[in-house]
Amino acid sequence: MRRLEGLQNKYDFNRLVKSSLLIALGVLVAAHTSAGIRYDSAASLFAVVIMLSVLNLFLKPLLILFTLPFVVLSLGFGLWFINALLFLLAGKLVSGFEVTSFPSALWGALVVSLTSILANIFLSGKVTIKRSASHDRWPDKRDGGDIIDI
Repeated sequence: MRRLEGLQNKYDFNRLVKSSLLIALGVLVAAHTSAGIRYDSAASLFAVVIMLSVLNLFLKPLLILFTLPFVVLSLGFGLWFINALLFLLAGKLVSGFEVTSFPSALWGALVVSLTSILANIFLSGKVTIKRSASHDRWPDKRDGGDIIDI
């Protein structure tokens, strides 16, 4: 029963709506900042959001699994290429949404990712910066050991 509750929390309706809105915002920004990304109407934008959500849910984990050595060796930049491929695929599958080239897809994937990251940072309210009180004193050298205080 706990496992079912965990899955229910993981795929919460509010998280799904928030994720979809962030993808839509990212696609809007990408379409308005790149000549290679276009959408015809709000309906096509809605269809792209649904398509990207489905591709991210089902196809992206498989692509990550099959390209895991590339992702690790590229220090994570491989994920950007996977996102760009999914963005390009969504452009091919959804009528009324066009991604003209792979560089445009790279730009779109980058914009959608950055939009999601920034919105999550500003909307979550969980980002805090704490300063340790120990910065006001010098380390005691009597121990004989080095102290690194961050």
